[in-house]
Amino acid sequence: MDTILVKTFLEVAATGSFVSASERLYVTPSAVSLRIQRLEQALGKRLFERSKAGAELTHAGHEFEKYALSLLKVWEEARQKVGIPEGFRKSLTIGAQFSLWPRLGFRWIDGLQATMPDLSLRLELGMPDRLTRFLTEGSMQVGLMYTPQLRPGLHAEKVMDDELVLAATWPEPTFDLTGRYAFINWGEEFVHAHSLAFPELTNPGLTLSLEALGAEFILDRHWAAYLPARYIYKHLDADSLHLVPGAPKFTLPLWSVWRDDLDPDLLGLAKETLAQATEAARDDQAVVMKKLRTISMQPEVATLGKTRKIIRENNSPQP
Repeated sequence: MDTILVKTFLEVAATGSFVSASERLYVTPSAVSLRIQRLEQALGKRLFERSKAGAELTHAGHEFEKYALSLLKVWEEARQKVGIPEGFRKSLTIGAQFSLWPRLGFRWIDGLQATMPDLSLRLELGMPDRLTRFLTEGSMQVGLMYTPQLRPGLHAEKVMDDELVLAATWPEPTFDLTGRYAFINWGEEFVHAHSLAFPELTNPGLTLSLEALGAEFILDRHWAAYLPARYIYKHLDADSLHLVPGAPKFTLPLWSVWRDDLDPDLLGLAKETLAQATEAARDDQAVVMKKLRTISMQPEVATLGKTRKIIRENNSPQP
């Protein structure tokens, strides 16, 4: 059976819409419709009731849904087992959002390779929706993300709190950022908190939905942005980025999402090496946060969205 048809079926079942499924799968709605028709023809049963409101599973659709995930899981297990390169004993696929690879995910990979040289690794990149789909299908065993989306057969564990801090590409920056501020969309909570603290900068004319990749943009330009502290650690040392004194932080919880059926020995190794990589990332972050407290002359760094009055009174732009 064509696994693409099964994956398409699961997306339509999850979203209740051929259009929404097409957006997740990056194909046209007509392609989704054709795939479902082919699957229905192969099974000899109608799987969805179509209407203007969307697509609802029929009785046969509900029955097939019970087997669809198992089909994909068995296929992925077979594909990965057969596809292990010669000289390697086991395989593991890890996915993460872009911001979570530098100075965390890559360190994790280093630890895994050093501890288990005969482990074949495959790395994936994506936003939570895409990573969750890979986890559910079984083509990925663990993912790092800010907003976990749990499904049956998956469980999440908190890794650390990622601290976002305001940094600029010029020395001695202040809050006078008009015309040289890049707004990075770190999610709904960040947008709300940011609008309370910096209403004049929430829509500055340049919005990046690029996570920490925004750092690569601003580094070659005269810009400032909110970025993960652990990510900019090396740029502070190199004087290519500079913290804004008195700027509040924003905390983003970071999670690991695991398949429940991951090999116990591999699970233990993966968690142990992730803990080691996390400790190193926390150390980098702690250095940055300490520097921010020092230059701000504050015992604690304020929280974005809760201290607008303090920011304006105590940290007005310098001439």
